[in-house]
Amino acid sequence: MTLHLNRAQPYALGLFRFVVGLIFAIHGASSLFGVLGGRDVTAGTWPGWYAALIQLVCGTLVALGLGTRIAAFIASGSMAYAYFVVHQPEALAPVGNGGETSALFCWAFLLLVFTGPGAVALDRLFGSRTEHAPAEDSRHEPATAVSV
Repeated sequence: MTLHLNRAQPYALGLFRFVVGLIFAIHGASSLFGVLGGRDVTAGTWPGWYAALIQLVCGTLVALGLGTRIAAFIASGSMAYAYFVVHQPEALAPVGNGGETSALFCWAFLLLVFTGPGAVALDRLFGSRTEHAPAEDSRHEPATAVSV
């Protein structure tokens, strides 16, 4: 069973990347354009408008798998800023300060910085095929190896 799970890992990671990026982009779009139940933020206001712009752009890039590591790094940093500057002064724990979403996005994007985009990403079109290709036979790899 582990062999099958290891083979599916790049595709599961790609699906994770797509879903997290899409949700992040939608959050930014709802803030910038007031769609999907969001409210408009005034253009140029700090930090709300800039955060929404980062969410839309970086979320879209991550969802597409284009410049994934850089976009995920910027997105993770913006969510760390949101947590520590906006939420953490209210209370120490995320459940007490309303910062669960910021904390989860921060760690999800940080994970993508280190793992890369996974399978089915536009990054694969521009990089070396052997560098990103999943291993064809992972029986000879250690169980903890990541073949992304």
